[in-house]
Amino acid sequence: MISGDGLPLEPAAPVAGPVDLIEDDEQALETAARLAAGFAAGASERDRVRRLPWDELELFSRSGLWGITVPREFGGAGVSTVTLARVVSLLSAGDSSLAQIPQNHFYALEVLRVGATEPQKRFFYDKVLRGERFGNALAEIGHKDFKRRTRLEGGPGARELRISGDKFYCTGAIYAHWIPTMVADGQGVTHLAFVPRQAKGVTVIDDWDGFGQRVTGSGSVRFDAVRVEADWVVPFQASLDTPTTIGPVAQIMHAAIDLGIARAAFDETLRFVRAHARPWIDAGVERAGDDPLTLERIGDVDVRLRAAEALLWRAGRIVDAAQSAPDERTVAAASVAVAEARVLTTEVALAASSRLLELGGSGATLAEFNLDRFWRNARTHTLHDPVRWKFHAIGNYYLNDALPPRHGAL
Repeated sequence: MISGDGLPLEPAAPVAGPVDLIEDDEQALETAARLAAGFAAGASERDRVRRLPWDELELFSRSGLWGITVPREFGGAGVSTVTLARVVSLLSAGDSSLAQIPQNHFYALEVLRVGATEPQKRFFYDKVLRGERFGNALAEIGHKDFKRRTRLEGGPGARELRISGDKFYCTGAIYAHWIPTMVADGQGVTHLAFVPRQAKGVTVIDDWDGFGQRVTGSGSVRFDAVRVEADWVVPFQASLDTPTTIGPVAQIMHAAIDLGIARAAFDETLRFVRAHARPWIDAGVERAGDDPLTLERIGDVDVRLRAAEALLWRAGRIVDAAQSAPDERTVAAASVAVAEARVLTTEVALAASSRLLELGGSGATLAEFNLDRFWRNARTHTLHDPVRWKFHAIGNYYLNDALPPRHGAL
């Protein structure tokens, strides 16, 4: 594994020390809140110098949170989607980069839950409960047709297969023990192949240089005839050809990340205005906290934030219902509910992070405070997929009874 400067990067060694087992939703939320408080303390400095959070990830892994969606029958907590969203939101309020790193880990766990065989589930769930992390190598760049060019080579029934191709936006791959990789076989059918990060022919390149979410490790992965076992390949296209909650689960975590950014920016606004801001001269007051237009702006963000939270928790309940009884209607309702939440979480993340700078005044732009990181993180992450298409899908659903497309980007 190499950095963007051609320098070696620290490998993802097995997790040191015991891994806690989260037993229920309440424990998951308590653990997330505790970790988030610790992550928040160093978030600004990690962003400022782009220090990859190896130590924080070890604590994160040992906490047991990476295994909370493993079903109870396989030894996990099997937490609700509402709890998953709340956990991600809490972590994002502490450090949104750290909260994004396991997003595709949980996505891969949902793909396993929906489409894997029982032996595959037992194999991978056991590894997750022992602290191993999934990254991702899903997206490809350089083409406009959204076709997968990473190939899975090997004939039917072959025990050993080979993967070749290039990926980008590979969030978490730097830190992973396994890299779930989207591949197409000789017939063009899509699968999710779980590739050991240390396998021969795997090159992880730390070339992510986005201005936000700076330590997610969302760079490149190259596969050069990498050998994988057939048992590490899980059907993917078939899991979308039928109604499943893979897409809504993927999207609700993105919404939770944005909500966490909004919450952190709002809390920082309150702190900064109290400690540093001055009232405008025409307000006729001595404290920024008494400036009537400042109060109006803060009240506006608070209302938007609470509305986004309400829609997100509602969406989680609808996803849980769809997981219990998946069909075309329940899955469509889940996708639309999550899309509605993502609209508001996107808008409030951008509004709260921008309002922080507006109300903080020119002093809020000083590099020593690094307050622009909230806007940079919000703007970067909310570009994951376009909100304008969510409005389209929502309107088409209610007006024309058109079910939304089944994929992971709605």
